[in-house]
Amino acid sequence: MNLTLRLSALPRAFTHTLLSLGIIGSAAMTSVTAQAETLRMGMVTPPSHIWNKTSAHFNDNLKDATGGKTKIMIFPLSKLGGEQQMIDLLQSGGIQLAVLTAGVLSNREESISGWFLPGLFDDVADAAAATQKEQAQLMLKKLEQDKLVGLGYTLAGMRHVISTQPMNTVADFANKKVRSFPNKVFNDWWQGLDAAPTAMPLSEVSPALTTNLLDAVDVDLDVVVGLKMYQQAPVLTLTNHMAFPGIVVASKKWWDGLSDDKRATVMAAFKDAEQWGFKQQEAAELSNLEALKQAGVTVTRFDQSVLQPLMSNIVEKYTNENADIKAFYEENK
Repeated sequence: MNLTLRLSALPRAFTHTLLSLGIIGSAAMTSVTAQAETLRMGMVTPPSHIWNKTSAHFNDNLKDATGGKTKIMIFPLSKLGGEQQMIDLLQSGGIQLAVLTAGVLSNREESISGWFLPGLFDDVADAAAATQKEQAQLMLKKLEQDKLVGLGYTLAGMRHVISTQPMNTVADFANKKVRSFPNKVFNDWWQGLDAAPTAMPLSEVSPALTTNLLDAVDVDLDVVVGLKMYQQAPVLTLTNHMAFPGIVVASKKWWDGLSDDKRATVMAAFKDAEQWGFKQQEAAELSNLEALKQAGVTVTRFDQSVLQPLMSNIVEKYTNENADIKAFYEENK
């Protein structure tokens, strides 16, 4: 006897009750599902990196603000794909959040390259102040044309060089293969030092240093410590040549579907995490450096005055080419 026959054999009132209970149970399950929300957030950096820590603080804030109804699942080290893949997912609504490098986003909004003008920022605190100014906020707004909503910034440390051999003079950089971000300002910088800028995913850097496919890495200290790059490249040269922000973005498709109240809740949770992250990174610049010294890394401080002519040439080139970059420079010089 099939289910239909069995039900038909039951008294009509009893059958109606069973069906009602089933509907009620289904509705209750749907309600619970609707109330709970897990957002997916991707990034390329390792779990120990400040971008990941800031994202975790963002998650804590959001859970507190929503009574645990909304939380963020964080995917480090490109587990959701590379940055271009994450952008595709954000645009389609496949994921809700990501931390993307300013370098990748500068390929979509040219003014973001202003962050990489060499010598513009002295330290993380200096760069953090710039994130709240008009031109930095305008960069975020312009991302909407690419179906992304810029929530704000998270700063890695200043850029330095870790290498297999000492880099004490400009001549030491000549013909060296330096892992560098694939961005035209970075390329101009390293080519200006007669080095060979080499694009490479972070996950491939340590093996490339071991096999001599790379001689050095343009990098922040969080990544050096997090991925233990010093095991393959035990020489750190403090050049302090550029800042390197990550930009925290949301899928515009997802964002547009939120109520005004929900958007305000998400933004408040992030803005607190943003400021927390800046303070953490200021402290991490010192603690990371001390950790590398304790690990036996040879640390030298490069004479930045030697780099000044190249810095000035690059600043002049990009501020002349782009009015928004010029405005960003003028706002922060």
